[in-house]
Amino acid sequence: MKPNFAFDKINFLLIALGMLIVIVGFILMSGSVSTDAAFNPDIFSTRRIVIAPAVCLFGFLFIICAIMRKPR
Repeated sequence: MKPNFAFDKINFLLIALGMLIVIVGFILMSGSVSTDAAFNPDIFSTRRIVIAPAVCLFGFLFIICAIMRKPR
């Protein structure tokens, strides 16, 4: 008798892909910092404020869809 698991191989691969997307989003958010001595205007760049959070949100939604996917 074959055991019935909640996830199959495809679910785990999709979850791993979603985690990779979230990690890429956090890497896009990283960068140089602003100190008391020197202000760095790059902390307000479009990449760090708009694109990176959108990529992270997409990754988290992708993980949720991967978890909810029913195996055949």
